[in-house]
Parts: sequence; C-alpha cells; structure tokens
Amino acid sequence: MAFHWPVRVYWEDTDAGGVVYYANYLKFMERARSEWLRACGFEQDALRDEAGVVFVVRRVEIDYLSPARFNDELDVSVVLHEAGRASLAVRQELTRGERCLARALVTLACVDAAVFKAARIPAPILQSLTQST
Repeated sequence: MAFHWPVRVYWEDTDAGGVVYYANYLKFMERARSEWLRACGFEQDALRDEAGVVFVVRRVEIDYLSPARFNDELDVSVVLHEAGRASLAVRQELTRGERCLARALVTLACVDAAVFKAARIPAPILQSLTQST
C-alpha cells in the first residue's frame, strides 16, 4: 500500500526557467519518506534518541521522466519494496495528476546513531514498517 504526500513547487525549487532543479526531486522524496515514517508511528529524532538508530540513504536510482514546474501540485508516493535486517528499499514516484514525473528506488541503511556503523533494524520497527505495506 502506497503512502502519499502532497508537495507544491515553490519558486525556490526551480531554476531560472521555472523548472524544478533536479536535486530538489530528491528533497521532495526525502520529505515524503520522513512523513511515511511518521505515519507509521516513528519520529526520526525518537528513533535516534530512544532506539539509537537512524536511517541514511545508501543508494538512489532515479529516472527523470518529465519536468515539474513552478506552482505545480505534486504527489510523492512511498512504497516499501524490500526489507532486510539492516536496510530498507523503497520505491518512490513523483506525479502531477496521472503523469509520473520521476521514479526512484531508494536504499536506506540503518546505522547506529552514535558511531554510524550498520545496525540491525529494531524488530518492532521492522515489523511495523513491513505490516504497513
């Protein structure tokens, strides 16, 4: 089941031609992943402070299909693709209406917040994330 997060394109997100700068698609996707975790019951600062872990981006594969422009109302989706003991892979799409503008596969590593070394995803977190799909 996909999680959806709305995004509006502001002038600051665009280049001089009013087209979204390519790196800002990644920012939109990051925000949607943060909201997905929140909707699953996990605040990232609480994960760090209470569980001692954080999720960091390890890899991104992205296809830019069509430009987003100033003032567009967009939807960013997050779907858990794969869950391992210390990593998650999510599929994300950024759409305007029915048109897909960008599509990505993002791999997240779970790391110990104190030393930034790979760590197992705590069982309750992993269980909750895999059940929300």
